[in-house]
Amino acid sequence: MPSVNFTVKWPNGQHDNFYSPSTIVYEYFQKGQKMLGNEFLNQVDNALHAASERVRARYGFACSSAMDTLNRIQIKAQHMAIQPTDYIEITDIYNID
Repeated sequence: MPSVNFTVKWPNGQHDNFYSPSTIVYEYFQKGQKMLGNEFLNQVDNALHAASERVRARYGFACSSAMDTLNRIQIKAQHMAIQPTDYIEITDIYNID
């Protein structure tokens, strides 16, 4: 199953790379896309849960890596005190397999 890395640019200009076990994240994100804080957090939650479910459908179990990625993003957003008016950008998205 092809997996995907995506790079997030936070409001403070910092970039972080994140992992998805499925290409389904292309249905939620595209390179250069900018979203408000709450929209991004909702989209990433939906995307990574969908990715985990794709793994479940194929292998019979959910993907803990997808949930770990979601947790990392949520902790980072909380630590940075992301506000609804803050913009978050997907600066890159690409297959790694």
